Amino acid sequence: MNLDIFLSLFFLMMISLVVFMLAKKLRLPYTVLLVIAGSLLVPLTEVPFFSFISSFKLTPELLFFVFLPILIFESAYNIKINEMISNYRTISLMAIFGLLISTVFIGMCLHYVFAWINFPVPIPVTLLFGAIISATDPVAVLALFKDYGAPKRLTLIFEGESLLNDGTAFALFLVFLEIITHGYAGTSSIGLGVLNFFMMLFGGILFGLLMGFLFAKLIEWVRGYEHLEITLTLLVAHLTFILTEVISEHIIIGGIHLRFSSIIATMVAAIVIGNFGRYKMSHDVEDYMERFWGYFGFVTNSLVFILMGLLFVEQSIDVHVAILPIVLAIITVVIARALSIYPILGLFNWTRIEEPIPASWMHLLSWGSLRGSLAVIMVLLIPDDATLPNWSHDFSVKDFVTAITIGCIYFTLLVKATTIGKVMNRLKIDALTDYEQIGYYRSKGLIYDQLLETLEKLNSADKISTEQYQTLKATYTNLYQAISKDFKKHVGDLDVAHLMKNLLVVYVLGLERAELKEIYQRGEINEKIYKKILNLLDIQIERAERGHQQVNAIDEKFPLDVFESLINRLKQIFLWRSPALDPQDLYIYYRTELKLLELVIERLDTLPDSSLIEIFNDHQAIAETRNLYQRLIDKTRLNLDQLVEDNYALLDRFNVLSAQNLMQVQQLEILDRLHKSEIITQKLYIMLRNELSQETRNP
Repeated sequence: MNLDIFLSLFFLMMISLVVFMLAKKLRLPYTVLLVIAGSLLVPLTEVPFFSFISSFKLTPELLFFVFLPILIFESAYNIKINEMISNYRTISLMAIFGLLISTVFIGMCLHYVFAWINFPVPIPVTLLFGAIISATDPVAVLALFKDYGAPKRLTLIFEGESLLNDGTAFALFLVFLEIITHGYAGTSSIGLGVLNFFMMLFGGILFGLLMGFLFAKLIEWVRGYEHLEITLTLLVAHLTFILTEVISEHIIIGGIHLRFSSIIATMVAAIVIGNFGRYKMSHDVEDYMERFWGYFGFVTNSLVFILMGLLFVEQSIDVHVAILPIVLAIITVVIARALSIYPILGLFNWTRIEEPIPASWMHLLSWGSLRGSLAVIMVLLIPDDATLPNWSHDFSVKDFVTAITIGCIYFTLLVKATTIGKVMNRLKIDALTDYEQIGYYRSKGLIYDQLLETLEKLNSADKISTEQYQTLKATYTNLYQAISKDFKKHVGDLDVAHLMKNLLVVYVLGLERAELKEIYQRGEINEKIYKKILNLLDIQIERAERGHQQVNAIDEKFPLDVFESLINRLKQIFLWRSPALDPQDLYIYYRTELKLLELVIERLDTLPDSSLIEIFNDHQAIAETRNLYQRLIDKTRLNLDQLVEDNYALLDRFNVLSAQNLMQVQQLEILDRLHKSEIITQKLYIMLRNELSQETRNP
């Protein structure tokens, strides 16, 4: 009954919520408990009253066209493309060549291992399994990496690999599935398979770029209509995925199907929206989007992982028959992952073309390779009647591949996921850097200091008794003194002055970022200027965190955002307007930079009198940082004065128009506040907004 399906769906979601809360309490990975919960539900489905639980099933269509686009878009939306590009060699090697090595090793090794135990499995089937199980799942691992404090670059490399190898693994999966369903035709099958693989890879990238930029432009056109903006982001995920499948199904050129990877296309479109399109959204929508997609990702993953437990039990293959192949598959997959990590990254470190990967990171990348949603989706896409002429077992190819795949997923979730924290601790990957140690002690000292100030206020206002005040004051004074002693003990050998200066620089850059966003939200600067300054601040923060030299002028040449570079290159090719800032934009750019720099000087001057001096108590660092920002202010003023002198008439008229625009924005903001405060009725609000909007259009 349809009612049973909906009842099953909502019951599973309720179970997922309970499991999530339990996982937080037990400090265990959420996805691990979901799989266990799914397995425990199996006996419950045998009870007539609870038989509805198994009514909602993971169908290939549901997984492929509904769940998968959500999972891909949610994972890729928050990727910072500049950070990924800075590590693209490492990520590409692992996601493409590493995956190919893993797939081929698993396929060839298992074929001979299964033959050795008198359990013959054709090579196409083992290669199909290799493609399915070689793709790592970012959801479970990244949550653990964040909980245990993995380094930022390591997390980025793993996330980039997981996203990219989803597409490459699925492309390989389709190649081997084609061989199983339509037969192997010698070298022509291999040649066609290689062609299809690269066509899916690069075709998916190009189509994803097209869809991403198209929907970014659509979002810009409907800016201000929040529901339309949110709907467009939902559409870009599913429409990109479905249109890619339509192209692959129906377009034929020269007798060859034009096959694109829907996974890669959706991933690229999501990255474009997350890095380029988000600045075209209304400010409220931009803040809401991360929570919106996070929710959908949570629901989707919850359903997939909890139903995974039910899926394994429903297989027609007997457990006593499958147990040995599953164990051998697990061992082979572990070895294959190691072979796809150590030789490639070891050779990569030897070339020194990118920052080396420490051996401890390689160990974690090898051990922390969990499998999840995509593997289940690929398994369910295998046709029930798929077979080979020399397949001699009572169970189907799909049942066999499903059994060993789910077995491997169980191993990664129940063994690997539960031990990642211990492995990180043993390898000292979760250890604080020198920079983080300084921040830790200084921040904790500030917390205790401000708590003591709060106690003084509570005591003065007679909100606590004298006895309570004395007890609490003694407690937090002891904690403050203890953290001060620990600070002197643990950071005595560090270059405190240099680390303090970097900590201070990151702090003031954070102030600049916050103020810049407010300026942009007020409409004082356009998207181009906002992204230019934001890119400048991101590079400065990265330099400070790594202890590198800071900027000496705001017109220093910086690498552009990758999408901005692509658009600028297209403008040059097609002779569109120059990507360089015109005098008006350059004037706003210098004026905005001057405002941000002056804000930092103001904060630095008041720092000695604020409670933050407990953290930034190195007066030399404050003085050096102030001198750096004063030099930047002086150079910016010179640039601004020269620009005004060269373009006085143009900029004078522009200042008048800019002031008028600012006043128009402010009058609408005042009206919104009056409405939200219920000072005016809805009728008056609509009437006044229409009148003010008309005045804006006809000044």
